[in-house]
Amino acid sequence: MDSKSLKLFLHLAQSLHFSRTAEAMNLSPSALSRQIQQLEERLECKLFERDNRQVQLTPQGRKLQSYARESLEQWETFRQDLNASDGELSGSVSLYCSVTASYSLLYQILKRFRQEHPKVEINLHTGDPADAIRRVLGGHEDLCITAKPEKLSKELSFHSMVHSPLLCLQAKKASIPTPKNDKDWAEVPLIIPETGLTRERLDAWFQKKKLKPNIYAQVSGHEAIVSMVALDLGLGFAPQIVVDNSPQAKQVKLVEKALPLGDYDVGICTRSKRLEKDRIIAAFWELLGEH
Repeated sequence: MDSKSLKLFLHLAQSLHFSRTAEAMNLSPSALSRQIQQLEERLECKLFERDNRQVQLTPQGRKLQSYARESLEQWETFRQDLNASDGELSGSVSLYCSVTASYSLLYQILKRFRQEHPKVEINLHTGDPADAIRRVLGGHEDLCITAKPEKLSKELSFHSMVHSPLLCLQAKKASIPTPKNDKDWAEVPLIIPETGLTRERLDAWFQKKKLKPNIYAQVSGHEAIVSMVALDLGLGFAPQIVVDNSPQAKQVKLVEKALPLGDYDVGICTRSKRLEKDRIIAAFWELLGEH
């Protein structure tokens, strides 16, 4: 079974969305469907359950997901060993993070890594940090920058980089009244993330208070939240590191007596097995400690 087929399968197993995977892998949805169908025919089993509403892995699909991930990792380790005769690391490493993290946290680290390991190709992908851990666990990325979840999977290793308070924001010249009590928070329009740690903490707070939030918009990523708050469309929530690096930072202000949502522990995450076996990831991790 070739590595391309395994990578396609792994991406789809992570996204569970044919159009999204097809776009990411530069295929048409119909071509992706044909390749998955051919894979199912070769293995003589069904890998995905599909209907008009959702895509789910079958038990056989979950077994292949584990096999594919391990096989690709073993191949990369073997390839690194073959090319290690001159003592220099060579190969590639993929890293996923938000746009903000790419220039606020990564620049100096990547610069140093490039100087020390010039033969290693760095593939940087940006997007919603809420997807970061899932992409690493799915084998689609080697490393990611993310907020540490409330419960970190035993499969993962996490290296903290910065603590960032989770702020509640309103427009500088806000027309929306500032909440003065718990009940007010159910009345004001809110701009919140679709998924991720901020969403989990907000949902938990409203459930505890037995209130239903007035959600004006649900967006992907925190950067867009700051922009929408600046337009006075609602109150929003974002880590301070995002606000400080936003072009709209001067158009928003903090909400006094905001919800107690805590801080973000932002850092780099990878699968523990990869850290033990992959020399490129281990070298990157060692550089984090020095940084």
